[in-house]
Amino acid sequence: QVQLVESGGGSVQAGGSLRLSCAASGTISNGNRMGWCMGWFRQAPGKEREGVAAIYFGNSATYADSVKGRFTISRDFARDTVYLQMNSLNPEDTAMYYCAAAPFVGDAFDLASYRYWGQGTQVTVSK
Repeated sequence: QVQLVESGGGSVQAGGSLRLSCAASGTISNGNRMGWCMGWFRQAPGKEREGVAAIYFGNSATYADSVKGRFTISRDFARDTVYLQMNSLNPEDTAMYYCAAAPFVGDAFDLASYRYWGQGTQVTVSK
């Protein structure tokens, strides 16, 4: 069993920055951590959940076009924690952000591929 706990959300003005953290515990801490895929997703009110960034095969990363150049995903294996550094935030980034984990995925942003999900952390960006 894997538990994921997100933190770091909050309210910022447009142009500001936040860093989200996702602490993993359970099987992922003892298994083949290098192979696990960790993803960040977000869901705005009235919209579908969408992929934002994912990290896999160690430190390979992929990003949604809407966040490329502004967001950076990283992982600390020693702390079993994945981070999402978000810069140049704009109101369109306002959403609940979720961390997800899977032993492997074909499509990094395929929600159905992720077995474990956190409870989410709210990010609100004002004009």
